Amino acid sequence: MKNILVTGGLGFIGSHTVVSLHEAGYNPIILDNLSNTRENVLDGLEKLIGRRPVFYKCDINDIIVYEKIVAESGEIAAVIHFAAFKDVGESVEQPLKYYHNNMQGLISLLTAMKQFGIANIVFSSSCTVYGEPDNVPVNETSPIKPAVSPYGATKQMGETVLRDCAWLNTQCLRYFNPIGAHPTGLIGELPLGVPSNLIPYLTQSVAGLRPPLTVHGGNYPTTDGTCIRDYIHVCDLADAHVAALNRLLEGKQHKTFEVFNLGTGEGSTVLQVLTKFEEATGLKPEYKIGPRRPGDVVAVWADPSLAESRLGWKAKRGLPEMLRDAWNWQTKQT
Repeated sequence: MKNILVTGGLGFIGSHTVVSLHEAGYNPIILDNLSNTRENVLDGLEKLIGRRPVFYKCDINDIIVYEKIVAESGEIAAVIHFAAFKDVGESVEQPLKYYHNNMQGLISLLTAMKQFGIANIVFSSSCTVYGEPDNVPVNETSPIKPAVSPYGATKQMGETVLRDCAWLNTQCLRYFNPIGAHPTGLIGELPLGVPSNLIPYLTQSVAGLRPPLTVHGGNYPTTDGTCIRDYIHVCDLADAHVAALNRLLEGKQHKTFEVFNLGTGEGSTVLQVLTKFEEATGLKPEYKIGPRRPGDVVAVWADPSLAESRLGWKAKRGLPEMLRDAWNWQTKQT
């Protein structure tokens, strides 16, 4: 089995991708500093894949760890890079934290990759690189507008760095809003502290662990005044990373740096999500409308047709299934 280094591999998307990698016949090696996850995620992964994944607890800026990984595991065929801070609101409040971690971490990783002859990477980018789009849905040729948040800026800069590394083969995945959980409920989204994303806060609120949800802004120019996003099941997203990895390792890239949007192609407002949650679970969320949140765009959803035609990937799960799986995961935490 080919070794695949997964940075941030105990996080929400990373852990689900570890499962998909195993199912595809790869050997995932996890690197995570546990800044926004817990080590017991390994317990769920062990139950899902039948063995405990190799795990290194360290920061991606620790160059020495890469020497240890290569010495102990042998050749690394590719890296899937998730490790980055991702809270849009926090990035507005603490921009230097985001620029240091997300940019310096990527540069440290790429430095180590070049040192050890690892030339393939799948990069976790984001639809935030499009800023406030002129038109939706956005496709891969849509203009890269000024970032609305420092988090979005780090993704734009990260793409620039990767594009400039001519020795590197990159699959850059711009995904939209991952939610849900593994259908077994063994792994899911469990951020440390108060969740900043809609769904984990929603499920924790319904479970009685948090106050009623505050919807950030009710006067946007949308059908019901709330922001529109393209929600995608995390398991679909994990499968897309494997499809991108296969494209790299099978030499099917058209050029060294390729970009793909990963979404369902459908946008939902926040209030529509709350209605779907009630329909899917039978539970009515309590919420209130609050002020807008700095860094949020009004509406964005994907045109995922390029990923379908070139990666052979398409999102399979709808919003009700995403919400049921998220709630199933939450019920197993209380």
